[in-house]
Amino acid sequence: MSMATMPRLWTMALALGLLADASAKTWRHAAPSGLNALIARAQPGDTIRIAGTVAEGTITLNKRLVVLGEANAVVDGGGRGDVIIVSADSVTVKGLTVRGARHGNLEDMAGIKVSDCRGARLIGNTLDRCFFAIYLNNAHGALLEGNHVNGDEADPDRMANGIHLWKCDGITIRGNRVHHHRDGIYLEFVTDSRIEGNHTWKNQRYGLHFMFSHRDAYERNRFEDNGAGVAVMFSKEITMLRNEFRKNLGGSAYGLLLKEINDARIERNIFADNTVGILVDGCNRAQVQDNEFRGNGWAVKLFANSTATVFERNLFAGNTFDMTTNGDLVLSELRGNYWDRYNGYDLDRDGRGDVPHRPLSIFALVAERMPFAMVLSRSLMVNLLDQSERIVPTLTPAALEDKQPLMKPPHGSDRH
Repeated sequence: MSMATMPRLWTMALALGLLADASAKTWRHAAPSGLNALIARAQPGDTIRIAGTVAEGTITLNKRLVVLGEANAVVDGGGRGDVIIVSADSVTVKGLTVRGARHGNLEDMAGIKVSDCRGARLIGNTLDRCFFAIYLNNAHGALLEGNHVNGDEADPDRMANGIHLWKCDGITIRGNRVHHHRDGIYLEFVTDSRIEGNHTWKNQRYGLHFMFSHRDAYERNRFEDNGAGVAVMFSKEITMLRNEFRKNLGGSAYGLLLKEINDARIERNIFADNTVGILVDGCNRAQVQDNEFRGNGWAVKLFANSTATVFERNLFAGNTFDMTTNGDLVLSELRGNYWDRYNGYDLDRDGRGDVPHRPLSIFALVAERMPFAMVLSRSLMVNLLDQSERIVPTLTPAALEDKQPLMKPPHGSDRH
């Protein structure tokens, strides 16, 4: 086939597709049963509008259809299995309330399950107390937008993940609200995708949890009051911009865990009122810039097995501990951050301190190794030890210092 004939073939294919859509029909379904039979009669490109409650077990969308919910439209699976299965390309499901997925630990039953297809669009649906709410398996180019994923507040231990993706690529997860599930959003082997503008709160384990997921971007999300905020593991080329990590509290809770990550950008985020703001474990070449750390227990736990991680132009204010580590050899760098505990001076008035700042206190090191020592955190002895270490540093790692700390908060620190 010559290259000259290719544009004509694409034009013909497009024209045929437009003709097919022009002849598409709209069906209306307003009965408890018979929806699967209607789907069997419908042709690819048709639209099905649902009114009232459908209760006939699993609904299978195995051809290109648009399924729209009218006001108060409900699809109830009755606890028999998955509620809606999407197995064809370019299916749209919009405006439905979906409930009644079967609960069980041996099978991954979901409110809406998308498998082995492209271009699914799940928009503006409510997933009510489903085991898994939205489950994508080997899906490509899907859009999940504006869905409300509501788990069981009374018994969150019976909930699986709210939005769960396995082996997907090119996915957009935008503007969803997820709460009272196990993990709010879970990704594994998910590449080249965008997760933006979502709000996850009061999830049992993580607001967002992803593993082996490369080249993904996470922007303008809010992770609040979860068992832990976000866990990022065994991934590379990660971008996290303008997110908020708030009130993720507990004995082992954190706003953000970075474990075995290569080449990450963590920029312009807010970490506020978490037990730990960021825990960095075994990461290489992470750029942590222009973030705010306010009112955390530990703002940053930077483990010694991390290399070439740079903290630059961040704001640290009102934290119990600004930073701690678990070893003497530190291969990361602090560069031009603002520390509210800095007591230095700026004689040349260039906006940067003339003496270095060491954010790691002796007591932070002690508490890292012996957590029960926290009962002494407000004692006079601890204050005297920390003051003496600042004057004559002897025990804290020499490499963990900011040589030119900022004298004023960085420009734009109130941007949120």
